[in-house]
Order: sequence, then C-alpha cells, then structure tokens
Amino acid sequence: MPQAHRKVRHLGLTGGIGSGKSTVAQLLSGHGAGVIDADAVARQLTQPGGSAMPAIEASFGPGVVGADGALDRDAMRALVFSQPDARARLEAIVHPLVGQKLQAEALAHEAAGAPLVVYDIPLLVESKRWPAELDGVVVVDCLPETQISRVQQRSGLGREAVLAIMAAQASREQRLACADAVIFNEGCTLEALGLQVADLAHYFGL
Repeated sequence: MPQAHRKVRHLGLTGGIGSGKSTVAQLLSGHGAGVIDADAVARQLTQPGGSAMPAIEASFGPGVVGADGALDRDAMRALVFSQPDARARLEAIVHPLVGQKLQAEALAHEAAGAPLVVYDIPLLVESKRWPAELDGVVVVDCLPETQISRVQQRSGLGREAVLAIMAAQASREQRLACADAVIFNEGCTLEALGLQVADLAHYFGL
C-alpha cells in the first residue's frame, strides 16, 4: 500500500532475542496501536491445516511434515543445512503468504480505527522488503550480555546456544543503524519501560 495514499501510519518494531520487543508491542497495543505479530502469522501458516503446508509438502516431500500435519521444524532445519537452496525455496512459499496475511490484518486494524499499525518483526533488519513499506522503524535495544541472561532464564538454553541464535540475527549495530527511534530496555523496571513507550506513543499521535 503506497504511503502517499494512506492516513494510518505503519511502524516496524524489532529487536534482538531477549531485548523485550514483545513487551513493548503489548504496551503499544495498550495505547491503541494495532499490533501484528509476524512470527505468529508465519507459525499459523505451517500449523496443521496451514495454507503453506500443501506447497511445502509438494516441494520438499512428506519427510518435512509431522504426524499431526504441521511442519516438522527439525526436519526442515536439517534439510536447509544440507541443501543450499532449501531456505530460498521455503521462503518463496511462505513469504508471499505471510505478506498477504499481514496486509489483511493491517487493513482490519485500520477498519477498526487504529491510528497506528505496528508490525512486530524479529528479522525486520534482515529483510529487504520492509524498509520501503514502513513509515518508521523502532528498535528495542539492550546490551548483548543482557540478551543472553534473559534468554537463558526463560528458556534454559546454554550460553553457546543463545550466542548461536544471536549470531544468526542482525548485529546490534546493524539494527541501530536502521532505527528511527530506540527503546533502551536496559536496567528498566516495567514502569520505566512503559514511560519510554508512552513517549513513543505520544510522538506517533496515540
């Protein structure tokens, strides 16, 4: 949807794992923003009966489909590792469907009167399509050691496993370079974080 012809602004929200991005998204929703979780949309497409599953099975075979009909993520991860073109093939199936669903959700938020649509996108910086489609990017930032600590506490993963996840994402510097606004979630109470989000919401007219 061309920016020049829409009144509702579309904002991207991103941050590394453990940054607190999901909490910021919830707080923005509390200020009246329509929030769309891109990861949740992608998961829906690959659940049992998900609209991406027929094409995935046709492309990769039944070995990547679990007994419940959902995508077998471990099998797909192994396939992506062993076949260089597998990731691109998977993305060619999933990404257009995600885009359609996100557009539908955005239109629904606009129809419901949301003054701002926020796309919660973990890999926003890594994507080539999003910058041209958004009116601004907000990055939730914290120190890398804080990311590691938070993820270990909530998931039980070892330090090396968390570092591997972080290495697969854009660097902190790359995210900050793309930011139009930054929420610094380091040493914050929920109340202090809420004040930063309130300032951001006010800036965008919420």
